[in-house]
Amino acid sequence: MVTGANGAIGKAIALAIASDPGYRVVLLCRDEKRAVAAAQEVRARSGNREVTHALADLSRHASIRELAKTWRSALHVLVNNAAVTPRRREETPEGIERQFATNVLGYYWMMGAFSKHLLSSAPARVVNVASYWAGGLDLSDLEFRRRGYDNDRAYRQSKQADRMLSAAFAQRWQGTNISVNACHPGDVNSTLSNNLGFGGHQSPEQGAATPAWLATSKQAATVSGGYFEDRRQVRCPFAADEREVGALVECCSRY
Repeated sequence: MVTGANGAIGKAIALAIASDPGYRVVLLCRDEKRAVAAAQEVRARSGNREVTHALADLSRHASIRELAKTWRSALHVLVNNAAVTPRRREETPEGIERQFATNVLGYYWMMGAFSKHLLSSAPARVVNVASYWAGGLDLSDLEFRRRGYDNDRAYRQSKQADRMLSAAFAQRWQGTNISVNACHPGDVNSTLSNNLGFGGHQSPEQGAATPAWLATSKQAATVSGGYFEDRRQVRCPFAADEREVGALVECCSRY
C-alpha cells in the first residue's frame, strides 16, 4: 500500500513496485476521481492487473481506523508517502493543524492502525518517505499555535518527526520481522515542492527510486531503523536522540 499515491512521487513509487513481478499494489488516496485515474495509469504502464485503490484522509484518525477495520488482505509493504504543504495555516475538522496531522500523525496513525495486519503478514516492511530538508522540531508548539505559521518551517519539522518516528517504530517492532526505514525521495517538481517555493531537478521515477528500493529489494530486507539517501544509509542525528524521540511519540499518542 502506498499512501498519497496520486501525487508525483507517490504514483511513481506505486508504479515501481507494481512493475516488480508478484506485487499487488493498493494506491491509497483521498480523492476518488484522482485515485481511479492514478490506478488506471499504474495498471497500464506496469502491465500489472493487480493494482487497485482505496480511500482515506490521512489527516483524520477516524478515516484511518475505518480503513484498517475493513482491510482484509495481507500487508507486506506499507509506504507512508502522503504529505501536504498548505501555504496558510489550516486545520482539520478535529482542529489539528493540517500539515502536522497529515505529515506526522498520518504516519503515526497508519503504523499503529495497521500494526496487526503487518504483524500477521510478516516479513513486512514500512517505508516512511521523509526528507533531508528536515529540522526545527518544537515539541512545545507542534501545531504552530504560538509560532507564526510558515509552511517551509512546518514541513521541515514534519520530516524531522517522520525520521524520528521511523526509529521509534523500528525499536517497538524489534524481533517481529517488521522493518521500518525512512528516506529522502529526491528533488522532484511537484505540487508539494511548488508550495514550498521550489521546483525540482529530478524526475518522479528518480524520486521514487530509493523508497521503492527500500520497499522491495533484497539488500534492504535486513535493515531497520535506518535513514537513506540515494539508496545509501546515512546517519540521522534526529533518530539518535532517544529522549527526544520518546517525547515525540508521547506527544503523538495524545491525539
